[in-house]
Amino acid sequence: MQEVVDTSQIKNARSIVTLIVFILTTSNAVLDALSALRVISPRQDCSQHDHKDDRNGKIKPFLRLNFPINFVTAPLIADLFLLAILAIGRQEVHDGTIGANNINPLDIMIFFITLAYIAISIDASGLIRYLAFKVLQKGGKVGHRLFLYLYVFFFGLGSFIGNDPIILSGTAFLAYMTRVSSNIIHPRAWIHTQFAVANIASAILVSSNPTNLVLAGAFKIKFVDYTANMIVPVVVTAIVLFPFLLYIVFADESLIPLSIKMHELSEEEKAKKPVNPNIPHARGNDAELENDLADNEQGKHLSLEEIMNPFLDKGGAAFGAVVMAATLITVLALNAASQSKGEHPVFWVTLPAAVVMFCWDVSFGWYHRHETREIAHRRRREVELTRAERAIREEDEMKRASLEQKERDAKAAYEPALTLTHSPEALLQSQSGATSSKINIKATNEITLATDSPSTRPQYLGSPLPPTPTLLASENSDSLTLESNPPLESSVSMLVPGYDQLQNSRPSSNAISTLDEKQELARADSSYSPQRQLGTTSSGEMDEKKPTFSARISREVALRQERGRPTLVSLVANAYRWSQETFPTVTAVVAHLPLALVPFAFSMFVLVQALLTNGWIPVFAYGWDHWVTKTGTVGSIGGMGFLSVILCNFAGTNIGTTILLSRVIQEWQKIHRSNGIPITDRTFWATVYSMALGVNYGAFSTAFSASLAGLLWRDILARKHIRVRGLDFARVNLPIIAISMAVGCAVLVGEVYIMRDSSPYDLRPRQLSSLIQRLIFNADSTTKLSKREARSSGRTALATVTGAGKGEDAEDQ
Repeated sequence: MQEVVDTSQIKNARSIVTLIVFILTTSNAVLDALSALRVISPRQDCSQHDHKDDRNGKIKPFLRLNFPINFVTAPLIADLFLLAILAIGRQEVHDGTIGANNINPLDIMIFFITLAYIAISIDASGLIRYLAFKVLQKGGKVGHRLFLYLYVFFFGLGSFIGNDPIILSGTAFLAYMTRVSSNIIHPRAWIHTQFAVANIASAILVSSNPTNLVLAGAFKIKFVDYTANMIVPVVVTAIVLFPFLLYIVFADESLIPLSIKMHELSEEEKAKKPVNPNIPHARGNDAELENDLADNEQGKHLSLEEIMNPFLDKGGAAFGAVVMAATLITVLALNAASQSKGEHPVFWVTLPAAVVMFCWDVSFGWYHRHETREIAHRRRREVELTRAERAIREEDEMKRASLEQKERDAKAAYEPALTLTHSPEALLQSQSGATSSKINIKATNEITLATDSPSTRPQYLGSPLPPTPTLLASENSDSLTLESNPPLESSVSMLVPGYDQLQNSRPSSNAISTLDEKQELARADSSYSPQRQLGTTSSGEMDEKKPTFSARISREVALRQERGRPTLVSLVANAYRWSQETFPTVTAVVAHLPLALVPFAFSMFVLVQALLTNGWIPVFAYGWDHWVTKTGTVGSIGGMGFLSVILCNFAGTNIGTTILLSRVIQEWQKIHRSNGIPITDRTFWATVYSMALGVNYGAFSTAFSASLAGLLWRDILARKHIRVRGLDFARVNLPIIAISMAVGCAVLVGEVYIMRDSSPYDLRPRQLSSLIQRLIFNADSTTKLSKREARSSGRTALATVTGAGKGEDAEDQ
């Protein structure tokens, strides 16, 4: 019975709404484009709106909650909307979660999460950072050689454990390494190369990337067959890409210098026992100082300790490596030996392995619980004291700045008008015979400055200003003398430097309070002077004032630790902190698991199933069929490679792209079954494996959102004070993705022309050998025909189905 591909439903209103919802949900670039065109406001960090108090310091009557729209919530909201308008129903939800057409989302997610636990547990043991440190030692200070060693290291490790652990540990390692090097001006070459090579390497094994799992499941590809077809294009890509990066893309001494100059640790620091970074506040004040002093020598020295004295849990690393190797070997062996009928899900192997690794991590944490808790409590106390001291210092600085501003405003309001006279002699001549002023020339050539008379002085609040002190300036001395004089009859004044520090002889209550506050700030400031931080004192007076500042710190710490009424949130926070201190490895691994991938993947499967039900996937499949008909096998490789890379940036990461394109290719197969024109084996597998190249390589194309690993990579770099803008990401990656896809697709063209032929894909004799045997058996058992007649009927049936006369080849199989 021929399968009919129906596209008539696309005229339905619900079908059109489904397509619009899919585009708006998956295209992160739509919001960016609208923002660039000033249609909407640019997206901002929601943290800046998290204010519990208003401008008057009062608690708001309502609490504002910001609901995020991201890669997890947007597809879920889209699915709920489509359910509400009846564009999809129960069947689409079932097929998008449980599975349909050889794609089983639930099995894929269980397999990937359990395998990811083992890989991230190996990373949490410190093995990747330790191996990177050894590579750094091996490479020495020769820039190009170190670049090559790290390139090979990340490629080899990424092909074995996937790209996520490489992103987690390798990115932080390179951020520290480039920071402590004095002649690496920018880490661009190192971090972009690491990100690209990690995603290239993840294309080799099915288990390295969830996109590979989706693709292998959709087309029933055995894991061994997938690796055998992908390893040659991927390895050739990595070999060709390295000199291209070194001598063309990053051909700059400031990026990859010939000789790398790095700071060195002292012998005492090298001998220091490294602390498990999974313990909360394991580095204590060092982590706080590293964030505050990221760009100076002290911050670089703290970063140097992070990479030159790495922590390594030898037992956990060895056990994890053994479990990972055994799991991968078992999965590959069972998958290769399994038959097309009755094969078991691969997570039946990875799930027990992850449970074994989890038990090991829990046992290790419980055995060392006293040590980890003691370290966590002591370091957390140090961090709390440092934060409290910083808060007090910032508060005092704000008060001091406010008082200085008030003082300047007061001076501007009270300052009397002054007139500048050139010399005492001219002043006496101009004022001879006048009775409105009085100048006293002393024997020491001092000049007496008097204020205006009450009749000519400016009024303040309707009353005369009080008398102003007299300033005596000597020509033979720089000293100034203050004398309090009564008001004079004339208005004779001279502008003298420093006069802005003089005020009325009768200070107001505001001035007295301001003076008291400044004295208090001065006392507080002296108590946290640099001498105090170094553990020394400048005077005995400072020692007397230290307890006051210490009391302020203790009070601040007590306020921070003060707990109100227990709530569900506080109980969960306390339980999480207890878990971090008791089971640091397990907690760190679970925190880094890509759990957000699970709801995202399920929602995307449902969305694509909605497109299929509403007739859009067949429309896309017809478009692809026309392209392949016009361009042939080479066109299918180039077209699918280009399409998959582009869609990674606009169709909900590379995972959404793989789901969408897999359904399109499946519908493409149905089109050819319905019209009786078979797809050649060469063209079909060229399309599938070019898509595998595109969805893996597309992660390092033009947008961070092309993959979840890209978003993780950007966030890790931001925490290490390295900001990568979206435009810079696209500009640097454009030549990298261009050369990678060109090389990979070129090698794939040669591979399919050598290894594949033009026979029909769906009707390959080796795939139908079991069917032929059953036909022969049924013919023998039911009609009691002779062996020759049974074989003849089998050949006739096969020739009728294929229309290609392949009976003799099938019999030989």
